[in-house]
Amino acid sequence: MSNFDYDLFVIGAGSGGVRAARIAAGHGARVAIAEEHRVGGTCVIRGCVPKKLLVYGAHFAEDLSDARQFGWDVKETKFDWVVLRDNVLAEVARLEGIYGETLANHKVEVFKERAVLTGPQSVKLASGREITAKTILIATGGWPVRPEFEGSEHGITSNDVFHLETLPKRVVIAGGGYIANEFAGIFHGFGAHVTIVNRGDQILRGYDEQIRDRLLQISMTKGIEFRFNAPFEKITKNEDGTLHVEMKGCDAIDADIVLFATGRAPNVTGLGLDVAGVALNDKGAINVDDDNKSSVDSIYAVGDVTDRIQLTPVAIREGQAFADTVFGGKPTRVDYTNVPSAVFSHPPLAGVGLTEAQAKNKLGTIRTYTSDFRAMKNVLAGRNERALYKMIVDAATDVVVGLHMIGPDAPEILQAAAVAVKAKLTKADFDATVALHPSMAEELVLLK
Repeated sequence: MSNFDYDLFVIGAGSGGVRAARIAAGHGARVAIAEEHRVGGTCVIRGCVPKKLLVYGAHFAEDLSDARQFGWDVKETKFDWVVLRDNVLAEVARLEGIYGETLANHKVEVFKERAVLTGPQSVKLASGREITAKTILIATGGWPVRPEFEGSEHGITSNDVFHLETLPKRVVIAGGGYIANEFAGIFHGFGAHVTIVNRGDQILRGYDEQIRDRLLQISMTKGIEFRFNAPFEKITKNEDGTLHVEMKGCDAIDADIVLFATGRAPNVTGLGLDVAGVALNDKGAINVDDDNKSSVDSIYAVGDVTDRIQLTPVAIREGQAFADTVFGGKPTRVDYTNVPSAVFSHPPLAGVGLTEAQAKNKLGTIRTYTSDFRAMKNVLAGRNERALYKMIVDAATDVVVGLHMIGPDAPEILQAAAVAVKAKLTKADFDATVALHPSMAEELVLLK
């Protein structure tokens, strides 16, 4: 037995922290974890899980409309925000309980209070208790960025959406990234008028240009409005509680809510990192090496609190690699190449590997294949929305280096296709695979 209270103390019970805690405990370590909010972290409590449930809820607007063309006598429909909101929150509570059971089953002690570093191998809980640990893991994730300008306190962040008392009729969303576009589709599906206001000149920076342009085109056709190169100047509250939004370069907008979806920052404020000597980079994230170790030998970090890929599955991989390396005697590092990602917009898009522009810059000579089509369901429904699939191939080796798509079920299709890109399969391998007909996914093996 060591002289420490625990072999591992984890700060933050999100996806990465929970995985690290239970795997380390499985390797025989004495583990404790502290969480000041709710066990499950951003993804389970106020991120991808409840948001995806809202995406499903919003998509019924189109499904119910399309059903009439398929012979269903759909009567007048009415959406009840409170019913969906409360059902989503109930599901979140159920998942939180499962996460807690998982930790308990692995004999991980849970402290439902804030913990801060007091040294390289010690923490202090909000209750005042001092705890020592041989190794400390920081997995506190990220937090929504709230821009500062006159009246910005009247806006909300994605954390607040899941608790709205009533459904807004007019929504202004600040930002152009995945959170902005996902909530734009959600609120539009629920019948709100949505305006995306972006200080830049494009949406979804980093995604393939053709794919993001297609989403912009479809979103505008649906009725979602966009204001580009329009930084906020001022928000004032009207007498009736609505908001008056002023921006540079365009007319003011009145709205019921303003949602800030302007990025997420590492959640490091007040953690005592300076006391312990943990170094941060210029973005305020914890600097770590390939083994997730910080500038202090006894302190590690995984997930969005570091400056790597902000995705839940990546945080889980990092937590697993940390636990296997430090406590399992199985040195493991995460491979960050060809990590697939998706935007659950309406319609959704997904991609893996290099975009066309990245491939040209890196490889020089490439071949690009596209399929631009209407899904069979959309044809019969009379919906003109078109899907776009894109494959990027290294001309020298025939290896597929990128796949990008937008259309119904794009994330579900890309997950399997991402295996092929990760395995460095060639265009010839795709061509040699028999199509699964009739499906949208068959387009991937029929590209000419």
